[in-house]
Amino acid sequence: MLKKIIFILLVILLGINSGLSQRSPLTQNYRKFDRKTIHFGFMLGVNTSDLSTQYKPNMLEDYGMYSITNKSQPGFQLGLISSLKLWTPLLRLRFVPSLSFQERILNYTFYSEDPEKEFDEYEERIGSTNLDFPLLLKFRTARYNNFAAYFVGGAQYTLDLQTKQDNSQKFGDPFIKLFRDDFQAQVGAGVDFFLPFFKFGIEVKYSHGLKNALIQDNTRLSEPIEALRNRVWWISLTFEG
Repeated sequence: MLKKIIFILLVILLGINSGLSQRSPLTQNYRKFDRKTIHFGFMLGVNTSDLSTQYKPNMLEDYGMYSITNKSQPGFQLGLISSLKLWTPLLRLRFVPSLSFQERILNYTFYSEDPEKEFDEYEERIGSTNLDFPLLLKFRTARYNNFAAYFVGGAQYTLDLQTKQDNSQKFGDPFIKLFRDDFQAQVGAGVDFFLPFFKFGIEVKYSHGLKNALIQDNTRLSEPIEALRNRVWWISLTFEG
């Protein structure tokens, strides 16, 4: 549903801008933007994060686990933008160090040892406060009056400040441990609107972890899982001068 809403919003924005541009010629705003080599700005946005889960074979027979489902949760982020022009205004290298807040939920269904009920259910919440360091290439279309569309792609390093990586495990009340460090591939698209004194953008991105983030410490929560990888959808508003 989120993907469909994002796609519809982008199509509507593109259609409105194209329609207005065709009705009457517009004066180009902020013409000197493309002549600058370096730009700075800031970013505000929201995200939804969850975990790509790989289970062990025979988890029902070996671990009494009927199912594990994950549920995405909303979060938000803010960051600083630095953008370097590479030979042409249509190609830029972007570095956007950010602070993001994320939460993921794993829902477990065990076969119960209580003869009066068939299943036991358990909810595991995993919160993260991340420092994100994405390095991205931005490919932009030529300006159409005061509008341009673009694609971005690259990778990011993430440092989780809220990690429980070094916490002692409680085997009577276990919790999922994820590594502090993560590397993620990232792709996205967006639209830029050139205003008189700055550039405003709307951007949608998707990140997926490249490494297994799970610390396997053989608790009843981690044993049935082979691998967990972070994945995040980002919607951002950008402001550059």
